[in-house]
Amino acid sequence: MLIQVVHSHPLEDSYNHALFKTIVETLERRHEVIATDLYREQFSPAMTEAERRSYYEGHYAEEGVSRLIGQLRRADGIIFCFPHWWFSMPAMLKGYFDRVWAPGTAFTHDLAGGRIKPHLINIRLFGVVTTYGSAWWLTRIVMQDPGRKVLFRALKPMCGPAVQSFYLAHYDMDRSTPASRNAFMERVRAKVSSL
Repeated sequence: MLIQVVHSHPLEDSYNHALFKTIVETLERRHEVIATDLYREQFSPAMTEAERRSYYEGHYAEEGVSRLIGQLRRADGIIFCFPHWWFSMPAMLKGYFDRVWAPGTAFTHDLAGGRIKPHLINIRLFGVVTTYGSAWWLTRIVMQDPGRKVLFRALKPMCGPAVQSFYLAHYDMDRSTPASRNAFMERVRAKVSSL
């Protein structure tokens, strides 16, 4: 299985980057891996004028992101590793979705019917490994977890109809301990090992 791991965190010495490395190294024991570190690759999250103008025109101007689009089209699975800031994904990752999960790749528009048709039927695994500064109850109950909703209600449906998924989150990072971080790292390692 070819699995792409997409990471978004500016600091290489962060806990989140350690999670990314653990995911990649664990997967490499059994799968082919495309490790995509958006910050280290200096990905530009801002959609270009040509990309936006072509969004509904039938042929998306994908030249600036063609390598990433090619990887997405080839992958059998995808795992996202990133922190939640202000209950949402970092701007870098949002820009990745805006520019790469575009018309002709992730979906096609049915403008007359007001619907979109999923295109990433090659993706059979959709995983998320993430962290939150806030406690689980604030994230899930008070804020109603908007980041998870975007991922699982808008993006996952662009994948194959029988896509398997998982969502692993370390909550309350602002008060985390070495023990809580180690326990979550082991949970991630165990989940990824089982794929």
